Order: sequence, then structure tokens, then C-alpha cells
Amino acid sequence: MSVAVPLTDLAEKLTEHPWGYLVTVSDAQRAHSLAVPTQLVDGVLVVDAGKGTRANATARPDVTMVFPGADGSAYSLIVDGTAMVTDEQVLVTPTSAVLHRPALRD
Repeated sequence: MSVAVPLTDLAEKLTEHPWGYLVTVSDAQRAHSLAVPTQLVDGVLVVDAGKGTRANATARPDVTMVFPGADGSAYSLIVDGTAMVTDEQVLVTPTSAVLHRPALRD
């Protein structure tokens, strides 16, 4: 189950998720995940990233950030966005966000 998060509420939701993963796609079409601290500046997620992640985001700017819940029962925050690359960072402008419930096992 997913619950939509208005982008105006993203800063508040991120206080519960101090770090997450930036997911980009490589030239080989494989997912590449980078664990990063959360930093939202003027509505943009700012990520310090290495050369490979920056190259992926330049070539394929549609990215996803996944912020896991604090434990196995907490919702994860998933943010889709558009990346812009600088010399040392990836700047992700969010386009949508959801809280996603973990799959429960019986």
C-alpha cells in the first residue's frame, strides 16, 4: 500500500528519514544505488555523489530516492525526481513522493 505525499510536506516527512538511497541507471541499464544523508535545500534534494553516479544521472536524469523506514514495520519514503548534476553533487527536484508500507509476512 502506498500513501501519496504532497511535495509541500516532503521536508516534514524527511525528518523521519535521515538517510536514503539515490537510485540511478548505468549505461548497462543496471540499477546503481548510493547511500546518502538527507539534505533538502529550497525544495531540492542535494546529494554528494561520485563520478559514476553523476555520469548516470547526467545520461538518465529520471531518478528515484528511497528512504527506508526506521524498522521493518515503518513506511519507507520513495521520491521520484529529475536530476541535475554539478561538479560534485546530484540535485534532485522531486516530482512525486509516496510512503510505502513494507510487505508483511505471515
